Amino acid sequence: MTENMTTPAADQNATTGTEFLRDFAEMSSFGATDRGGVHREAATDADHQTRAWFAAWLERNGFEVTRDEVGNQFGLVELVPGAPYLLVGSHLDSQPMAGRFDGAYGVLAAAHAARDARTRAERGEIHPLFNLAVVNWFNEEGSRFTPSMMGSSVYTGKMAAADSLSTVDRAGISVADALAQGEVGRLAEAPAAAAYAEIHIEQGRTLENGGHTIGLVDRTWAASKYRIVVHGEQGHTGSTIMADRKDALFGAALLIVAARELTEVFDEGLLHSSVAELSLEPNSPVTLAREVVMNLDLRSPDESVLARANEILVEKIAEIEARARVTIERHLTHQWGLSPYQPEGVDLARAAAAELGLSHTEIMTVAGHDSTNMKDIVPTVMLFIPSIEGISHNELENSSDADSVAGVAMLSEVVARLLRGDLAG
Repeated sequence: MTENMTTPAADQNATTGTEFLRDFAEMSSFGATDRGGVHREAATDADHQTRAWFAAWLERNGFEVTRDEVGNQFGLVELVPGAPYLLVGSHLDSQPMAGRFDGAYGVLAAAHAARDARTRAERGEIHPLFNLAVVNWFNEEGSRFTPSMMGSSVYTGKMAAADSLSTVDRAGISVADALAQGEVGRLAEAPAAAAYAEIHIEQGRTLENGGHTIGLVDRTWAASKYRIVVHGEQGHTGSTIMADRKDALFGAALLIVAARELTEVFDEGLLHSSVAELSLEPNSPVTLAREVVMNLDLRSPDESVLARANEILVEKIAEIEARARVTIERHLTHQWGLSPYQPEGVDLARAAAAELGLSHTEIMTVAGHDSTNMKDIVPTVMLFIPSIEGISHNELENSSDADSVAGVAMLSEVVARLLRGDLAG
C-alpha cells in the first residue's frame, strides 16, 4: 500500500484555493439572482454592499482602504516608501441580471495575489521595487452610467473627473449622488502606477476549445461603436395609410437586421455586430414611433474588415432611409484599431505560466477591459481563464473551480515578477 504524500507547498496551494473559493462564494451573495448570477450595476445598493464587504476583507488582511473622487476603490500596501505602485485588479459592478465572474473574479484574485506577494516580500523571497495596490475600478460595465470603463478612463486621463461625476442614469441620478450613498474608505488621491496586471474570464470559447488554462492577452480587436438615432413621424397605428407612414421603429428594425447580415459578408468570425439599448418615443401602443435611439457595435480582428464593414453600413443606412422614409443619424462614440499589449508583458506572463506548468496560449480580447486603458500609460499584463461554453453577461456565466484557482496562482506569480521590477524601464 502506497501512502499519499503532499509537499508543504502543495498543502499551502490547496489551502489558498479553498479560501479563495469560499471568499468568492461569499462575495457572490451580494446582488445574487435566483439563477446563480448577480445584479449589481454601478453604485446601486448591491454594488455598495459588495464594495463594503471587499473593503472589510482588505482591512482584515492588512491593506489600507482608500477611494478617489470618482469611486475607484484601492487597497494599499506600502513596501517601498516613496515608490510608485503596482496596481492589480478589475471591477465589481455587473451588467443587469449577469454572471458572478465578469470583473469580480479579477478583483478578488488580485486581492489574494497581492496578499501572497506581500507575504513573499516580508519573507525576503522577493525584493520589491514598488508598492502594491489592489483596485476595484468604478463603472467598468457602463450599463447604468455611460461610458463603460469610466473609473479607469478618469485615472488614465481619457475622461475628466467632473464629466464622470455629472453623468446621470436613466432616472436622472448623477454619479456623484449615487456614490455618496455608499462611501467606503478614506478619500485620497489615486496611487501613481508603475505597472498594472489584470485577470478576467475569457468570455469566449478559445481557451476551452483549445484545452488551455491561461490566455496571454496580446492585442484587442478593432471596434467601432455608434449611437444611432432614427427619426420618423408620429402617426396612428391603425388609420395612417401605409404609403404615408414614416415609422422610426420600422427603420430601426431594418437597420438591426442589416447589422446582423453584415457579418455574413465576411468569412465566419471576422466580424461581430450587435444592436443594444433600444429606446423609442412616444412608445405608445397606438402610435407610430417618431424616434428610436440605439447602440450599434462592430468589432473585428482585422482592421481592413472593420473599415469595409463601416463602408457597407453607410450604404445600408442610405437604402433604409429611402425605404422606410426616415432619416438616420450615426454618431461615433468609440473607435479603436488593433491595439497591442506590451510584448515584454506577454513574455513575462508566458514565463510565469511555464514555471507553474499551466497550459497557455496567446489570445486577443474582443471585449474591452480596464487593462485596455491602463496599457496606454504603463506596462500591463492581461490574463484570461476559460469561460464554460463562452457564456458571459448571463446568469449562467461560469468557470471551473480548478481554472479559477489556477488563475489566482498565475496572477500571484505575475504580480511577484512585476513587483520585483521585471518590466522596470
